[in-house]
Amino acid sequence: MVYVTRREVFSASHRLFNESLTSEENISLYDKCSNKYGHGHNFVLEVVVSGEIDKSTGYVIDLKILKKVIKEKIIDKVDHHHLNYEVDFLEGIIPTSENICVAVWNELHNNIPSGKLFSVKLFETENNYVEYRGE
Repeated sequence: MVYVTRREVFSASHRLFNESLTSEENISLYDKCSNKYGHGHNFVLEVVVSGEIDKSTGYVIDLKILKKVIKEKIIDKVDHHHLNYEVDFLEGIIPTSENICVAVWNELHNNIPSGKLFSVKLFETENNYVEYRGE
């Protein structure tokens, strides 16, 4: 099995806020991440596709194609946008890194033309990241 990774970077803002909690409870839970105007990150997204090498191409997946899929399905929708209000696949979801990572997986897993989506990793900061493998 071979694992191929494509890395993308995007900038976006979000607010961690649970509508069913009071403002005080949200601040207690999410601290400064619950700022009423939101806050931003330079996110790093890593998408890993696994599979066997195709003998005729030498690829598990053509990285140009993987780049195009990620750009169309994810980056074009999230880059320089507010994740709470402007991203269709995050509608109604508290945009924590965990929820964003799972939502990205859901957008990509049926759109990978060769190989199989193995994992999605989202870095919110250089020290904090989430990984999802479709479990």
